[in-house]
Amino acid sequence: MLTLAVDTAAETGSIALADGDRVLEMFRLEAPGGFGQALFGELEALLTRCGVRLADVELYAAASGPGSFTGVRIGLAAVKGLAEVAGKPAVGISNLEALAQFGTGELRAPVMDARRGEVFAALYDAAGAEIIPASVLKLAAFVEMVGDRAVEYITTGFDLQRPATVATPELAGMIARLAMARRLAGAVCDPASMEANYVRRSDAEIFLKE
Repeated sequence: MLTLAVDTAAETGSIALADGDRVLEMFRLEAPGGFGQALFGELEALLTRCGVRLADVELYAAASGPGSFTGVRIGLAAVKGLAEVAGKPAVGISNLEALAQFGTGELRAPVMDARRGEVFAALYDAAGAEIIPASVLKLAAFVEMVGDRAVEYITTGFDLQRPATVATPELAGMIARLAMARRLAGAVCDPASMEANYVRRSDAEIFLKE
């Protein structure tokens, strides 16, 4: 199943083309001027290098967050648009869920830098079931939530000041694999149902409430 996956949720993004469990190519995406200016050109170049036409793509996937509000929206909008025009299925995958797949422990805690002295974090078991839902909070508060359980912490490279598995920041390949697994399991993959999971409220929402 040819799957095109996009992750634009962080400062460094990625795109990937996968066929079954095999990632044909994954490309690190850096766009100082914003992903919106570079994404479609990079997708076209990726497909050309792999000798694949857009019409050949059978499934689309995008990172659904948490991460940058603008970045998440760009990736989801791009994938939604491509999938709806082509009449193909599409699915959003949590960045934290994808990051957890790089671990090997029975309990895995993916942790991402959320700025402002906070982290995005969640707890999954080895089967991918969510034990602690995605949250944005101080690292110490999350560690307290985890308690004395034997947990493998996984990060994309920022210093947790505690032992952690360091994974590549390029998550698009794993997002593609998770999307395929979800599709094969019979999950509904309607592009119109794809939604962002920002976890953190926007500044506008915070200011409005205050």
